[in-house]
Amino acid sequence: MEGRKIRILVVDDERDIVEFLRYNLEKEGYETIAAFNGKDAISETERVEPDLILLDVMMPEMDGFEVCRRIRSKAAFEDTKILFLTAKNNDLAQIEGFDTGADDFISKPIKLAILVSRIKAVLRRFPKEPAVNKLVERNIEIDMEKFEVRQDGRLIYLPKKEFELLTLLISKPGKVFKRSEIFNTVWGPDVIVTDRTIDVHIRKLREKIGNHYIKTVKGIGYKFSESDSE
Repeated sequence: MEGRKIRILVVDDERDIVEFLRYNLEKEGYETIAAFNGKDAISETERVEPDLILLDVMMPEMDGFEVCRRIRSKAAFEDTKILFLTAKNNDLAQIEGFDTGADDFISKPIKLAILVSRIKAVLRRFPKEPAVNKLVERNIEIDMEKFEVRQDGRLIYLPKKEFELLTLLISKPGKVFKRSEIFNTVWGPDVIVTDRTIDVHIRKLREKIGNHYIKTVKGIGYKFSESDSE
C-alpha cells in the first residue's frame, strides 16, 4: 500500500448506502470503488485488487457469505480484509461469516465514527512475514505460505479462522491459551465475538483433525496436547 491510497471496495445493493459510505470514506482519505451485487463484487475485486472490502450480507443473486467464500478461495485475496455490513448481528450469522473468512462485522444502521475506527483497526492487522513458514507437531503440518494443513500427508481444508486458531494452538504445544488471548490473536481486540464463537470453531477443528489433539482446560481456555496421554 506504500505510495498510494488505501483502496476500499464498497458492496451493497442499496445505492444510497454506497454513496453515503463512499463520500465519507473519501473524506477520510481512502480511495473507493462501488459494486451493487455479489457478482460485480467478485469481478471488481479481481479488477482493482482492493485492500479492504465492505460487504453487505443480504443481496439478491448472491449473498455476502457466498461472495466472501469465493473471494477467499482465490490465493491472491487471502489477505484482503473483508468487513461485513449486516443487520443480521446474531451469533449464528457471525459464526458463518467468520467461517467464510470475514475479518469483522459492522452492524446496520451504520455509525460512521465506529465504522472508520473498525476499518483502521482491521487495516492495522495486515499480516507480517512469519518467522517460520511451516509448523510441524505430531502428525500435523501447517504451511503458512500455502495456507495448507496436512495430517499424515492428507490435505485438510480449514476456513481462515479455523486455520488461524489451529496455527496459534500448535505454535506452542502444551501451552494453555486463555480465551482472551485467543480472541485477541485470532479475531483482534476490536472485534466483538461471544464465547460461543470460539467453542464452535474448536468443535469444528476437532471434527476435522480428531478430538484428542485440542484439550479444554476448564475455566481457562484450550491447548494443543503434546501426546494422547495428556
